[in-house]
Amino acid sequence: MSSGFFSFFAHTGFLSVLEEEELLPTRLAGSSAGALVAGLFASGLSTRTLEEELLRLRRDDFWDVSLGPGLLRGERFQSRVAELLQNATFEACRIPVSVSVFHLRTRKTHVIDRGELAPALCASCAVPGLFHPIRVNGTRYWDGGVLDRPGLLGLKEHEASGGRVLFHHIESRSPWRAKDSEAMTIPRRDNVVTLVLTDLPRSGPFSLDAGRAALRVAREKTRRALSAPIVNGVIRI
Repeated sequence: MSSGFFSFFAHTGFLSVLEEEELLPTRLAGSSAGALVAGLFASGLSTRTLEEELLRLRRDDFWDVSLGPGLLRGERFQSRVAELLQNATFEACRIPVSVSVFHLRTRKTHVIDRGELAPALCASCAVPGLFHPIRVNGTRYWDGGVLDRPGLLGLKEHEASGGRVLFHHIESRSPWRAKDSEAMTIPRRDNVVTLVLTDLPRSGPFSLDAGRAALRVAREKTRRALSAPIVNGVIRI
């Protein structure tokens, strides 16, 4: 599941349909918002419970302004994520999961798939400028979508062995990204089917109601996608 600012609403709507239809993944991976939903679900949280959490989410639940290399310290966010997790470590998850993060010192994407879940998930969501970098095992990381917007690096070995991948792609609307940048394009690879849900309401910390609308739209469109044709590796609804 890809990065996409507050697209954890849309990812939850997408995944809820798969759970209801018992089309459960054998592995999960993601960046940023995709990493958050993938990690919470892999830990044992149902999409119904996650949806209930998002429907009552308020900005004060994660808004802890503090001086530093970002607007928010991120402690409220990490505390809430830790409370929601059904298992605290990657190793204890019911489904293997991996998340992409951006390493500040090397300026490269790292994949985390072991150790404590909460700090790794929050690090993958630490949007530069919005959050302070998050420490994981003493190393500071920022948002995994900086260089791995699709969040697919964690499935590299799975793909290499011929494993199939269903990729939920959130279309980027960032004015800071060039139209021909890798982040704006859909990955075209063997064994990867990409689902693109178009025209989702755009949410953010000051437009959480739009996020809740995006969740509902994503549910409805994902259900339609189950019977839609795949064209050149892509389902676009």
